[in-house]
Amino acid sequence: MCALYDPTFYEHQLSVQDRHFWFRARNRVIAAMVTRIVASLEPGYRVLEVGCGAGTVLGVLEKECVQGKVIGVDLFAEGLRYARRQTSCSVVQAELDRLPFTTPFDVIGLFDVLEHQRDDMNILHKLGAHLKPGGVLLLTVPAHRRLWSYWDEASLHWRRYQPAELESKLKQAGYRIDYMTQFMVSLYPVMWLFRRLGSWLRRRGAKAGVQSQYVAAREFKVVPVVNELMGCLLSLELPQISRRRRLPIGTSLLAIARRDS
Repeated sequence: MCALYDPTFYEHQLSVQDRHFWFRARNRVIAAMVTRIVASLEPGYRVLEVGCGAGTVLGVLEKECVQGKVIGVDLFAEGLRYARRQTSCSVVQAELDRLPFTTPFDVIGLFDVLEHQRDDMNILHKLGAHLKPGGVLLLTVPAHRRLWSYWDEASLHWRRYQPAELESKLKQAGYRIDYMTQFMVSLYPVMWLFRRLGSWLRRRGAKAGVQSQYVAAREFKVVPVVNELMGCLLSLELPQISRRRRLPIGTSLLAIARRDS
């Protein structure tokens, strides 16, 4: 279990998620995409968030999917305890490749979870089996191997994805891609610089006995002026993504993939 995610991050994540620019920007993008996807569905549709953790996104889905049923599933009971406090959605503890559902879903969300899975192709195949024919998999993952750093190691990632790599894996797993883009464009140069600086700080910290998790946790610190500036810059991307235009660079990838019927 510990090779997938460190559940001690949940409390820290919840303490900053409503204010930190990264969570706010990602949640706005997810909300815009989900709203458009479910608009064409009949009332009573079913939405599943896989790897819902502490309910950071589950509350967004609940708000946008008022005519459907939203369910969250996660491996860790620690996260689900927080999720139950944040939403009224049903939540289930289960392994992600052994989901206990017999009724298929119209939409499955997978938000910054796939990179934690050693066998990502297995997860994509298994999730496809829980989608209705033509059902939608909406996912986000971290982008670009060149941005790999102490943060990915502390977060227990197996990989960061190249756009072509994610597209290829989705197609191999039996999905048709409706839309895919990079996003968090403004964050890319900042992250590239700080990843280089952070690696240097980690090496210094290692000599002083400082763990990577503590170095990585600094990235979730809310610095008021910087936080608001980055939030404003990232908000400029939303109209483009809402129109399903492809952005040229970014620190994350977004994909809307439909199960082939």
